[in-house]
Amino acid sequence: MDDKRNFRSTYYEKVGCRGVEERKSLEILLKDKPLNVLKLKQFCILFTVPNIHRNVLWNFLLGVTPAYTDSRQYVMQQRIAVYDDLLRALQVMGTIDDKTPKNRVLYAMWLLETKQLCLGFDLQQECSFVNITEVLLQVFENDIEIYWMAKGFHVLSEEIREEMGMLLDLTETILEKEDNGIYIHLKQCDILPGLPLAKWYSSFFSGVLSELALIRIWDKICGRSNKIVIFVFIEIMRTLRRRVLRCMDLKSLLECIDSIKDEQETADMIVNKAIELWQQNKGHKEYNIPKQLN
Repeated sequence: MDDKRNFRSTYYEKVGCRGVEERKSLEILLKDKPLNVLKLKQFCILFTVPNIHRNVLWNFLLGVTPAYTDSRQYVMQQRIAVYDDLLRALQVMGTIDDKTPKNRVLYAMWLLETKQLCLGFDLQQECSFVNITEVLLQVFENDIEIYWMAKGFHVLSEEIREEMGMLLDLTETILEKEDNGIYIHLKQCDILPGLPLAKWYSSFFSGVLSELALIRIWDKICGRSNKIVIFVFIEIMRTLRRRVLRCMDLKSLLECIDSIKDEQETADMIVNKAIELWQQNKGHKEYNIPKQLN
C-alpha cells in the first residue's frame, strides 16, 4: 500500500501536481466569483501549479483576464481587437512579413502599442520581451493570450529591474553561505562582476534553461516571489560545480552554462533544487503567506 502511495506521489509530482488535494484546492479557488488574487498568488508560492490549470491561472494573475467571470468575454473581445489592429498595422507598414519569427512579430506589436517603434528599428536586437515571448510560445498555443501574457511578464520584469541592486547583493551573500568554494573561485577569477545576472534575472532565465523546466519557476514569479531567481542561479552553479571550478574566466563559464540550455533533465534538476533551497530559506514567507489556504 505504501509503495502504491509513493508511486502516486511521484507521478503527481512529475506531471506538475504534488497531490490530488492541492489540485482540488486550486479548482475550488478558480470557481470563486470573483477570483481571489491573494489566494491564487499564495497557491503559486506554496505549490506546483498543475499543467492543466496553468493557462487559466497565469492569464488571471498577469491581468489578461478579469476577476469577474461575467466580464471575461467582453474583455477578451477587446484584447483580440487590439491584437488584430496591431498586427494589421505592422503588415501595412511593411515592418513584418510571413518570414518574420513569431516572437519578433509580438515584439514589434508591443513596440508599436507602447509607442517605441520608430523607422528603421532593429527587431533583431536582444530584449527580455523577446526571450519571455519565446518561452511562452513553447508552452502555450493561443498567440493572442501569449501576447498579453508576455506584456504581463514584462511588467514583472521591470519590477525585478527596480530591485536589481538588492537582488545582486543578496546573490553574493547567499552564494557565499551556500557554497563558499564557488564564491571564492568566482571572486578570485574576477568573474562575478561580469556575469549577466541582470539579464538572466529580468528575463527569468529564458534562453538559459529548458522552457518546460522554467515554467515551475515562473509559477513563483506569478506569485510575486522575485527572489527565487537568486536560487536558480545558485543551483546552476552548484549543479555544474566541477566544471565551474575549472573555468578561469568569464567566457569559459558562460560557455559552460550555455552548454546545458537544451538538457531537459539537467534543467529539471536545477529547478527542483532551486525551489527546495528557496523554501529552506523561507521563500514561502517572503510575503507573509500562511501555511494553509483557507
